[in-house]
Amino acid sequence: MRKWISFPKQVGVSSKQAHADFPEQAIYEREVGRSGFFGPATHFHHRHAPTGWSHWEGELRPHNYDFNKLDGVAVESPWQVPVLLHNAHCKFRIWHCREDMKFLARNADGDELLFVHEGRGELFCDYGHITLEKGDYFSIPRSTSWRIQPLEPMQLVMIEATNGSYQLPEKGLVGNHAIFDPAVLDVPDINEQFKAQYSEDEWQVQVKRHDKIATITYPYNPLDAIGWHGDLAPVRINWRDIRPLMSHRYHLPPSAHTTFVADRFVVCTFVPRPIESDPGALKVPFYHNNDDYDEVLFYHEGDFFSRDNIDKGMVTFHPAGFTHGPHPKAFQAGREHKKKFTDEVAVMLDTRDALQIGDACATVENPDYVYSWKAHD
Repeated sequence: MRKWISFPKQVGVSSKQAHADFPEQAIYEREVGRSGFFGPATHFHHRHAPTGWSHWEGELRPHNYDFNKLDGVAVESPWQVPVLLHNAHCKFRIWHCREDMKFLARNADGDELLFVHEGRGELFCDYGHITLEKGDYFSIPRSTSWRIQPLEPMQLVMIEATNGSYQLPEKGLVGNHAIFDPAVLDVPDINEQFKAQYSEDEWQVQVKRHDKIATITYPYNPLDAIGWHGDLAPVRINWRDIRPLMSHRYHLPPSAHTTFVADRFVVCTFVPRPIESDPGALKVPFYHNNDDYDEVLFYHEGDFFSRDNIDKGMVTFHPAGFTHGPHPKAFQAGREHKKKFTDEVAVMLDTRDALQIGDACATVENPDYVYSWKAHD
């Protein structure tokens, strides 16, 4: 058994409540915490912005990738999509799917999570048929066979839980029906569209295991189930079904927006919500050292209120090890409480283990992003 060394202290001038009622002489708060936002934490009050660096050397820096520039890279198989960010427990890819899959895919390395950034399509799998729309998450259990028929060109974020599985977060005091009711989760159906694809023609399954592909050939379509029962299945939820937790007096940490939990990483969803209205409450994300997790944000749509010059389809990657937080203009706008409502939609991947950067990222990186926190007149 063990526990954190914990003895809350107060030194110098500080607020009594995190993220609210800052001392007048130090408007910049910085949170240093452990275990994401669940462990012990200290809140510093600074005279200058913690992100006010003037020069940066070395590889540990914030990254910004415009993955829209990968748009020309369309492949027929999800297993041909280059890995953009990865570690031993997860892989992050973006797949441009434009053509019907003429085979089935099966991931024997772990669960797969799809997020539909653009387009829509029909998905067929062992469990039946489902139509995927823009803004859908679709969680696919390990070793499920599946294929997609795009109804229009699709752009899919793919997050693999390598050797792991996706589960729902514990919702604690707010109860099982908060954030989203499990009743909103959809599953594939053995419907007429599924039955119409029964076939005695030859089909192949591309199975990925240890990142190697084996091809299994059947003299029929193996998606031939007539029914199923149980509590293991792919599930679909759209970001519009998420009802975010919020407080008018306190800026909640990103962990309050957790959608899926896997082994050593989480996937969170930021959706539109009212901005805090209490005069003393922080109105933008707080500066923080999340030193146990790497942070990846995929911007789906809207105006991400804590960032400048970020468009949909872009990704920011903040490795653990330095303070990050709102850009100067966003911080000032928050102090002036110019916006009353956020309109952003973003998918966040927080990983307990350091992420490696794939080769494809180098061609679409903005090298000046590290200096985007500099104050401009």
